[in-house]
Amino acid sequence: MILLSASVVFIALNAPLLHGFSAFPSSSKRRSLARLQSAQPSDSADSYDEFFGSPDEVETTGYDSRDFVDKAKMALTEAVSAGLAEEDVRRLVGDLETSGSQASVGGESTYSGLLAGEWELIYTSEDDITRSSPFFWAFRQAFPQESDQIFSITDSIPAPIKEVGPAYQTITIEDDSSGTFVSRVKVATLGGVATSIMTTRATVIAGDGRDGIKIRVDTTKPEESTILQKLGPLGDFIGSNSPPFPSGDSLEKVVKGSSEVVIRTTFCDENLRVSRNDARYNDIYVFKRKSFQGVFDV
Repeated sequence: MILLSASVVFIALNAPLLHGFSAFPSSSKRRSLARLQSAQPSDSADSYDEFFGSPDEVETTGYDSRDFVDKAKMALTEAVSAGLAEEDVRRLVGDLETSGSQASVGGESTYSGLLAGEWELIYTSEDDITRSSPFFWAFRQAFPQESDQIFSITDSIPAPIKEVGPAYQTITIEDDSSGTFVSRVKVATLGGVATSIMTTRATVIAGDGRDGIKIRVDTTKPEESTILQKLGPLGDFIGSNSPPFPSGDSLEKVVKGSSEVVIRTTFCDENLRVSRNDARYNDIYVFKRKSFQGVFDV
């Protein structure tokens, strides 16, 4: 079983090796994507209370409920940019979810119409940025015992041999809660000499409660390979005609239903989104909006 699972994940993720580079995730235990953008820790605050204020201070500010949500959003984004500890970020995420619920802001993401659009990942509590892709969520469901062992192999590849990020998600939602979901993660190797966009395409099957969507993973493919681009028209032909790996069907052959995952979004407004893997609810993903649905092509 371990050999079978290894073959599936390596075919899906390491197809770029055929193009002359490795598409392994980053090995460093980055929690905040801001560090990939050379953000430095803040000199003005290095703890939760310095960013957000103590509970007593919050009670006496006189803010209305919407102001409190705005303050919670600002505190969370600042904490992510400054690279605060995971414990502090989790506390801020919890405060945003609570304040949003109390103010009736950012909730019921399944029906609010705000979930659709293009989003950039700015924080994950996972060890690696690539885990924001639903392919990895589905893979864990197909191989619950072996997945962490396999992931640790790719995680051990050090920088600067490979770097991962940024990561984007593009979501379209129709009136019946169906739609499309595209995850794109940039993978660079050899100091950026070779790059590719590891792209997982999925289908939004339906809503799942008031704050969730169920999606089915369909395919995974490295796109926009700089190695292929150097080949000119031939590279363009190879890239456009290379079929994607049928990752969803492959996982279904191992465990029926494993290709379907639920994305639970606990806060989503015009510019910020907090989502969780319903099967691993403790994992947190924070996104900032790049555009709304209808402004871009999937």
